[in-house]
Amino acid sequence: LKEMDKEERVRACYLHACLKRVTRDYLTNPSLRERFGIDEKNKAMASRYIREAVEEGVIKPFDKSAARKMMKYVPFWA
Repeated sequence: LKEMDKEERVRACYLHACLKRVTRDYLTNPSLRERFGIDEKNKAMASRYIREAVEEGVIKPFDKSAARKMMKYVPFWA
């Protein structure tokens, strides 16, 4: 993870969202932390990676009215 640049992290977030979508699930902060092996104490790191992917337009919030801690994400095409 530390060797990945921003573009690679955005792509990894997108692919994680796609995988979750085909299994009828959603990308969340905890699911991304599990995928990347990020400790819970480093939640902000996963949040930053999600924010980068949203800014790039490859993922989007599933329900924009959800509380920030409960936010779920899907690929841009979903």
